[in-house]
Amino acid sequence: MRKNGGLAPVRRIGRRVEALARRARRSHRVAFIALALMSLVFAMGSLAWPGYLPASLLIIPILLGGLLLRFRQLVALTVVTLAFAVYVVAVRHPVLPRTGFVLVLALVAWIVLASAKVRSRLGVPGTRGESMLMELRDTLTAQGEMPTLPPGWRVEVAIQSAGGSTFSGDFVVSTVHDHVLEVALVDVSGKGIDAGTRALLLSGAFGGLLGVVPEEEFLPSANRYLRRQDWDDDFATVVHVVVDLRTGEFDVRTAGHPPAIQFDAWSGRWQTRDADGPLLGLMESPEFKVNTGQLKLGDALFLYSDGMVETPRRDIGRGTDRLAGHAERLVAQGFLGAAAELVATAGGPGDDSAIVIIHRMAHA
Repeated sequence: MRKNGGLAPVRRIGRRVEALARRARRSHRVAFIALALMSLVFAMGSLAWPGYLPASLLIIPILLGGLLLRFRQLVALTVVTLAFAVYVVAVRHPVLPRTGFVLVLALVAWIVLASAKVRSRLGVPGTRGESMLMELRDTLTAQGEMPTLPPGWRVEVAIQSAGGSTFSGDFVVSTVHDHVLEVALVDVSGKGIDAGTRALLLSGAFGGLLGVVPEEEFLPSANRYLRRQDWDDDFATVVHVVVDLRTGEFDVRTAGHPPAIQFDAWSGRWQTRDADGPLLGLMESPEFKVNTGQLKLGDALFLYSDGMVETPRRDIGRGTDRLAGHAERLVAQGFLGAAAELVATAGGPGDDSAIVIIHRMAHA
């Protein structure tokens, strides 16, 4: 009880500080006035009590201004703070360093202004640009979440970006309508952050097409959308699967993507589901073949990107056999947690890797 009572004031202070920071981000004028007053207080304090309040405290308002203010307000705050700094070093004891302090403060101000100038191109001040990137990343992640499936079905998704980045050129969109599951695994050209922005744009567009256009029109419609973007030498590969959740029957269509593989629980064999089709964005009116099959009780269907099976020293065919070999060891556990484990063990470290596992469980 005493510990909680002692921590309560600290928590209240923390909440008040967070509230003030949020208000400062919303009201840039209030933040500018507050930081200018902080510079004044630090300047006067360093003159009155130089042994307790060093003049280097004037760096703090500039750093906070880089996080909270717009570029023009930050320039004004920098000028005000530098003026206070010059006044402080001009009137304090001549033994203390003067020129070096002003130069260091000016250098810090230049670094902060240069960083703020880059962020100002987005039209958002301070850390709002980074917050927007995090929100976009969360949006891309949320769009890859699978819908709720009826008993007897389980779908797992795992995506690993190249270089450990939180943005990936691989993404998944899905929907369920009229007892039909539609899943599309997309691999945008490029990898990591370079492909992340295009992946975010395409995930919204492709997700909107699922369940709206007829199943056989999804890839042609996605191709037309990609062609309209007029990207130079950019393309995407897709594997599109439609599964009837009542019968287990499915259709697979691919656009330049590695084929899906099916695990047959009755025979214990793995079967490649080839459905050749051209890359999206390169041809005006391509045709996409379909491969049909059925998931019986215990069967599983694997969709994966080329980062799971292809390396500079290994072609897709050998990589697919290697992936099936890794997945074979997970049959006994009913493929529970298999997506994350396969991405960690079979995914290539230098490329984006993604896998989707659709499993019709033997026992609901």
